[in-house]
Amino acid sequence: MIRKVTYMAVGALMGATALGTLQAYSGSAEAAGSETYRQLAIFGNVFERVRAQYVTPPKEEELVEAAINGMLTSLDPHSSYLNQEAATDMRTQTRGEFGGLGIEVTMEDELVKVVAPIDDTPAARAGVLSGDFISEIDGEPVRGLSLSDAVDKMRGPVNTAIELTILRDGADAPIKIKVTRDIISVKAVKFRAEGDVGYLRVISFTEKTYGDLENAISTLKDEIGEDKLKGFVLDLRLNPGGLLDQAISVSDAFLNQGEIVSTRGRNPEETRRFNARDGDLVDGKPMIVLVNGGSASASEIVAGALQDHHRATVLGTRSFGKGSVQTIIPLDETTALRLTTALYYTPSGTSIQGTGIKPDIEIEEPVPEELRGRMASSGESKLRGHIQGENEDDEGSGSIAYVPPDPKDDVQLGEALKLIRGETTNAAFPPSPETAENKN
Repeated sequence: MIRKVTYMAVGALMGATALGTLQAYSGSAEAAGSETYRQLAIFGNVFERVRAQYVTPPKEEELVEAAINGMLTSLDPHSSYLNQEAATDMRTQTRGEFGGLGIEVTMEDELVKVVAPIDDTPAARAGVLSGDFISEIDGEPVRGLSLSDAVDKMRGPVNTAIELTILRDGADAPIKIKVTRDIISVKAVKFRAEGDVGYLRVISFTEKTYGDLENAISTLKDEIGEDKLKGFVLDLRLNPGGLLDQAISVSDAFLNQGEIVSTRGRNPEETRRFNARDGDLVDGKPMIVLVNGGSASASEIVAGALQDHHRATVLGTRSFGKGSVQTIIPLDETTALRLTTALYYTPSGTSIQGTGIKPDIEIEEPVPEELRGRMASSGESKLRGHIQGENEDDEGSGSIAYVPPDPKDDVQLGEALKLIRGETTNAAFPPSPETAENKN
């Protein structure tokens, strides 16, 4: 059995978390010294030598881009230059909408396998079925392509057509299906009733996250009945992060007052504090937050805020530990700079950079035998060139990021449900200022 990496809906996949919001360049730092200008002159000289004398004519635009990225990656793993394509992808990710087909796919036996078509999307209307294998995209064989390459080929401008060659169990011959791309809106929050408990899974922090969360809570209240509803599980596992303002809004959804997060930049006057407003959407119902090594950045802001305010018990394994804020600075109409400009701190004033959120109740998720040895612990502290956290120690941050595809096999979720229903007990649940310890 192979490890399956799933891409949602032939769209953009959030990787490194972008927490900043778009802002214009508003000024310059102190003037560079004469030595800096001498070094820049050397750089210009080297560029001209390469351009004029390299064995084959280089692409000048690629040379400049590589030089810029070399400068930025020497700072930390999250600062980077966004060319036109990367900047467009980033905007697509944060909007939660893209031009595509509407299928969730994975790679199996060197073919793209359809996990599920999304309801009322071009793929579903064209007849693509769960379990189909895509062998060709516009006549080009899928074998030899990576999953991300195949995804890139399937997404594209709205109202453009694409032909998929489908291998379907029970069909005598490959099936040709023509699909016209359309706007695909990806839900940032998935939810379901687990009997008398509401389950909320925040997939990423896009512009749609708070609205999706608000709708999910309202739906679950109606479905379960507020008198029968015992509490909520907020699942932030495998959540890579996203927009800072959405992390603040999601935290605020469960708090009535107090600081949610603060960001501290290079200068003391750049410190910003974000506070909760009155109004808990779940009316103080018991909560458990699930985290693992795939919970990063914005998801750690939410977990840290709810943990520090003793609003929720955090259960799982240590989170990724990305405690830095990236600001997107437009350079011109098409390109931008993603630059680390601040570190964020939980309400207790703790930086989780390189340390992560430590759960109140630590429970490891068993990894299937066929995946053991192929899944390593991931964390900010293991990234080369990461910013050293003020609380970072030899233990570092992160843990294995694995969630079973079948909820019945999910040990962490199962324990959370038992605690909320009172079937098991733990001193950390429900949390209280008198007994809870600061786990960060």
